[in-house]
Amino acid sequence: MAKRLTRIYTRTGDDGTTGLATGVRTDKDSLRIEVIGDIDELNSMLGVLIASKIAEDISGYLLNIQHRLFDIGAEISMPGQALTQPAHVNRLEELIDTFNAELQPLEEFILPGGSMPASLCHLARTVCRRLERSMVRFARTEYLNTHTLCYVNRLSDLLFVFARTLNQQKGGKEVYWDKERLKNSA
Repeated sequence: MAKRLTRIYTRTGDDGTTGLATGVRTDKDSLRIEVIGDIDELNSMLGVLIASKIAEDISGYLLNIQHRLFDIGAEISMPGQALTQPAHVNRLEELIDTFNAELQPLEEFILPGGSMPASLCHLARTVCRRLERSMVRFARTEYLNTHTLCYVNRLSDLLFVFARTLNQQKGGKEVYWDKERLKNSA
């Protein structure tokens, strides 16, 4: 296997630009780089979640998702590429259906919280939603594979279901929104 990085610092970004996978240089504050940064942040958040000692099945699914997110970053870094396929979106839907079938139906909104792993999963979900928003802005002016946007949308749904599942597994109680709570508070 070839070495991808022999030096960590290159100094090529000192002028405020960065290189895409195609070799083209672009500004570090471009929307394309913002999307790539949001992908990286979500991937890092999933790494923290995996490190929080969650169930092996969810951990394995999240590791696969981390690899897919790396592919999505490559897709954004190579204008015109389409690596995400409908089958990837379908797989997330299957996972949502499988895990959601084991949960009590929601009768009220829930707040992020409960157990630490569930809270981390909710945090990952909000980062995923930010990624989705930056992708929507990006798609207004640049090519974006529609399956990639669908994938990220489903991923936030899956993370919501995983958060509920982690609360169930870790003994955390879901925190329900209480519209009456603030009426009697300071």
